[in-house]
Amino acid sequence: MNARAWIVLLAAVATCALTARLGLWQLDRAAQKTTLQAVRDAQRLLPPLATAELADAPDAAARQWYRQAVVEGIWIDAESVYLENRTMKGRSGFFVVTPLLLTGGRAVLVQRGWLPRDPRDRSAIAPHRTEAGLVRVAGRIAPTPSRLYELGAAASGAIRQNLDLFDYAREIRRPLLPLVIVQDDAGAASADGLLRQWPEPASDVHKHYGYAFQWFGLSALVIVLYVWFQIIRPRRRARR
Repeated sequence: MNARAWIVLLAAVATCALTARLGLWQLDRAAQKTTLQAVRDAQRLLPPLATAELADAPDAAARQWYRQAVVEGIWIDAESVYLENRTMKGRSGFFVVTPLLLTGGRAVLVQRGWLPRDPRDRSAIAPHRTEAGLVRVAGRIAPTPSRLYELGAAASGAIRQNLDLFDYAREIRRPLLPLVIVQDDAGAASADGLLRQWPEPASDVHKHYGYAFQWFGLSALVIVLYVWFQIIRPRRRARR
């Protein structure tokens, strides 16, 4: 083989190795999401956690993710945060996030619901009601409030793009549990003016299988082209 043939061979091998590796990576992503969905489904079948059962430590909190919880406490409305650029049913708006002071003295962050954005004034918050006194909140446990990509340093104030749980606890000078409760739309709770038709987390498993098929197909195409142009075609020419 001459130098050119070696270069073509090495390029073909490198391309096949890369595309095959990318295909395997997509299959691995699909397997991870399938496992995560199975965990979510299993957690939902467990009995709801009560206020006293919520975890104080991050490791213990991770074992409670996706479980249902029913807690009682008092809203700390003055510390509410409005996460902007959140959509619900195709409309842009805010996620309302408020600390809940639990019975027993602990506090947990609650993603309470969604409000529409005023198209004329991005800083305007639609009217909604925060119930005073002891309230009962039902929802599912999540690791953090939903996040969006953010350029630059994290914002402060009532309206912001994202909210880091531990940074926010330092900001309000109040310890928070290392988890978030995403409130359900249960009965009279909707009287506060917030929407809670949360979309189900998309596993997108079929998408990863499709990408894997494309990468493996590209790898096979490279092999076919190499065999044709570097082996079969030259031999046919030699016979003529």
